[in-house]
Amino acid sequence: MDPRALPFSVLVILIAATTLANGYSPPPPPTTANGYSPPPPPTTIYPSAKTVEAAVEGMVYCQSCDKYGSWSLAGAEAIAGAKISIICKNHRQHVSFYKVFQTDSYGHFYGELKGLKMTPHFLDHPLHACRAKLVSSPREDCNLFSNINNALDGASLRYEEKRLKWTNYEAVVYAAGPLAFRPDHCPESTAPPPTY
Repeated sequence: MDPRALPFSVLVILIAATTLANGYSPPPPPTTANGYSPPPPPTTIYPSAKTVEAAVEGMVYCQSCDKYGSWSLAGAEAIAGAKISIICKNHRQHVSFYKVFQTDSYGHFYGELKGLKMTPHFLDHPLHACRAKLVSSPREDCNLFSNINNALDGASLRYEEKRLKWTNYEAVVYAAGPLAFRPDHCPESTAPPPTY
């Protein structure tokens, strides 16, 4: 570096420091004749960190009378407004999450497991820790619990490689069921009992 350039650099720094110390501020933004001042240029907003949640989905049906006693859902009807619960227990068997979800008009439910605390312990993962159970049916003619997919003890969840992705959100979707209620009264059948 040229030794003669050093005094010039010091001079520039001193001028800048003196200007700032004397209260210099940049000029105000330009205004039009009517006093309107244009808005400041937009600032770049960076998205917050991506959130990854767990969710559960499934279907709830009314099992037909002719399939009573089996796990068959042939001829079953979807139940709108049915309630199911998702209950999760940690590796110490303490309830760590509980929430009730309601089916839509097609008998489908989707519930986010917001608030589920997952630890590194493999038994705290939703596949091992969570179960889906029937709660109630709005249909008076079909409101008894069936044990299809072990719903009485809680149907286990399945991972089917389904994810929902948005800009700042991602959900790993687990499947439960299908679950079913059964009719409280079925007419007597004239058909002979099935032989196995």
